[in-house]
Amino acid sequence: MAGRGIHIEGLSKRYGEGDTAVLALKDVNMTVAPGEVVGLIGPSGSGKSTLLKCLGAVIDPTSGRMMLGDEVIYDNGWKVHDLRALRRDKIGFVFQAPYLIPFLDVTDNVALLPMLAGVPNEQARARARELLTALDVQHRAKAMPSQLSGGEQQRVAIARGLVNHPPVILADEPTAPLDSQRAMAVIRILNEMARRYETAIIVVTHDEKIIPTFKRIYHIRDGVTHEEAGEGRGFD
Repeated sequence: MAGRGIHIEGLSKRYGEGDTAVLALKDVNMTVAPGEVVGLIGPSGSGKSTLLKCLGAVIDPTSGRMMLGDEVIYDNGWKVHDLRALRRDKIGFVFQAPYLIPFLDVTDNVALLPMLAGVPNEQARARARELLTALDVQHRAKAMPSQLSGGEQQRVAIARGLVNHPPVILADEPTAPLDSQRAMAVIRILNEMARRYETAIIVVTHDEKIIPTFKRIYHIRDGVTHEEAGEGRGFD
């Protein structure tokens, strides 16, 4: 993929048809530059998670245009033949639920994606251990998901989202289960990742602790985005 970053123009998503149709996204326009972490906020049901799922090629938009870097991935239809490879190699996901694989230990849960992408097993595990250390769960590296607390499971899920150095990370309430100290540590790590690897990151959140860290914020209301400047405190 030539270039990085995210660009969305006029994106819409409709559920259902006829009288029962619901327009979850009406006219979404958004740009996130390489190395930038942007907040996406709005009330429940406003379309935040729907937008992330469209961007992540998890669900199909109804119309509009999406670009990752210089590559058009959607223009009133998908322009990428292998959506699974797109999700695996170019988009990191961090959702509120961890979705860890129950029969793999913590290290292999994190290392699995690079292994599937062809990275040698030990190299993938080394990268996994590095991220587990950064997120302060290195002592649980050999544990199974069922042995972790909810907060530990979420930190492992965050490590998995970062492990392939994706050009794009989509994070849906990544700090929801964490206390203030660990929430700020996660946001600091996301900012460091963005700068180091020129990753474009969108963070959906209701967490008032982390909202002041964003330099730019998109409010989404009734399926439409509105951009505003954030405070951008703490990570310069």
